[in-house]
Amino acid sequence: MQNDPDAPPPHWRQRPKPIGFEISYRIEGDALVIDSTRKIDRVALGAVEQVRFIYAPSNVTSKAYRTQLRLSDGKSITFGNLSWRSLTDIERDDARYHAFVTALSAAIAAANPRARFVAGKPHFMWLALAVVGGLSLLMLGYFSLRAFQQGATAAGFLGIGLAAASFWQVWPMVTLNRPLELATGEVPRHLVPGGPAD
Repeated sequence: MQNDPDAPPPHWRQRPKPIGFEISYRIEGDALVIDSTRKIDRVALGAVEQVRFIYAPSNVTSKAYRTQLRLSDGKSITFGNLSWRSLTDIERDDARYHAFVTALSAAIAAANPRARFVAGKPHFMWLALAVVGGLSLLMLGYFSLRAFQQGATAAGFLGIGLAAASFWQVWPMVTLNRPLELATGEVPRHLVPGGPAD
């Protein structure tokens, strides 16, 4: 994509909310150009101090991932792999998302070799998520055990069902968002889908 002089610059388009404008991101030299339809911003890639990759499921899909850029002025820019087409329809284009994030990460690393690349949630948030998730599962397990002991079979099975559903949601959030320090410019495969082997 970058070796062909006639190819367009690396770009990504996303409509992050069901109602609202589409936002496009384009790498031009040492800047990230953000076009939100109403205005165009140019962000110097050298001003990016941290790049964070996270798993961010929503109540609509569990296949949501985000990339967050923290700038030297304290502001942040966040975009993800999902784009809303309508109030009920979401589009995923993981291959193009992966290609753009990879190109953007390389450009940031070149513009600011001191930029920090991290995966997952901050340590304290991740730990809180793991503890709360674990305690919730334990409480549901205890509820089911007590229900069966008291002969409330329906309530016991309900507790087991809720525990299974909670585990299905909490486990990937804890495992995929485990805090990791990355090499400068590194893109984690488990948090940026759409790579060659995905």
